[in-house]
Amino acid sequence: MSATIHQECIDVCNRLLRGEISAVETYGQAIDKFSKESEASVLRRIQDEHRASVAKLKANIISMGGLPDTESGGWGKFAHGVEATAKLFGEKSAVSALKQGEEFGIGLYESALEDDDVLPDCKSLISSQLMPPLRTHLSSLAAIGG
Repeated sequence: MSATIHQECIDVCNRLLRGEISAVETYGQAIDKFSKESEASVLRRIQDEHRASVAKLKANIISMGGLPDTESGGWGKFAHGVEATAKLFGEKSAVSALKQGEEFGIGLYESALEDDDVLPDCKSLISSQLMPPLRTHLSSLAAIGG
């Protein structure tokens, strides 16, 4: 396997990692805005699942000899947008924004699965462990009013 292919895969995984880091930040900000403990509890569970995805992606990047990103970068702006939405328009709008973030994440994972530079082991990780929770997150968000 060429070093170029590994680097391309590492780059894709780091892009996914930044998205997951942003999701952790976004849910952290959204949790504080919800008045009902039951809703905040659902958001904490989703945040924890995004944290687990962060850990898996970091381990995967390291296993390929790469250096995992540690910040959300431009993705952090999305987190602040959700916080502003919750302040201005309330919980329902925040849930809607969180759903959009989950849908965007699914799109990123689907693109990675179609990318010829993404190694088979990475595709397996994405399809079996990283993407399925996002679909569950959408259902959970819909149940709390999105």
